[in-house]
Amino acid sequence: MPRPAPLASLTRLPLPGRYALLVFGLFLYGLSLRLMLDARVGLAPWEAFHLGVTHHLPLSIGMVSVLTGVLIVTFTALRLRERIGPGTVINVILIGVFLDLLGPLVPDPATFLGRWVQFVLGVALLGFATGTYVAAGLGAGPRDGLILGLSRRTGWDVARVRTGIELVVLALGWLLGGLVGWGTLVFALGSGPAMSAGMALYGLRRGASREAATIPAPAAR
Repeated sequence: MPRPAPLASLTRLPLPGRYALLVFGLFLYGLSLRLMLDARVGLAPWEAFHLGVTHHLPLSIGMVSVLTGVLIVTFTALRLRERIGPGTVINVILIGVFLDLLGPLVPDPATFLGRWVQFVLGVALLGFATGTYVAAGLGAGPRDGLILGLSRRTGWDVARVRTGIELVVLALGWLLGGLVGWGTLVFALGSGPAMSAGMALYGLRRGASREAATIPAPAAR
């Protein structure tokens, strides 16, 4: 018996509604990243890399996220010939913008318990945010597009490509001074189930036919 999908009707919104759903999902995604960042117990591989870059360049973490996304989309489009949807471009810009704008508004917990509660909340929110922006069906995130393009070019399965990329990114982030800790492990274990649950609310699944539903492993963007 299929799971109930209380938000499935939102995947059939007219185009303006789908754009609104995309922006809302990206706002939630930026909020989830900010919650994890300010919890200071560890970060996802890409965010550890972005934070590490800020230690060496006069840029905010949101700006590093945007510039990294631009480089990835450019490479994906020109070298891998992967199709870029409008949602991909909006994703590149808005997540970094929201990440910076929410900085002064998100709590900076002082206690060990408070930091972990905030981090776990961020992981759970990331799952719902992923389901929300994927449900808009306006294009995969830039990092997902990169993984899909490399998978097609190399013939390796998506999970293998994603794991390889994220290990390299995590190592770079650690070398640059990014925050790698127990939270990084919790993210690796918890983000996949959180994303699956978030997508299920919209009647989606990994590898679903929606244009942007390309989240085959525990990471996003």
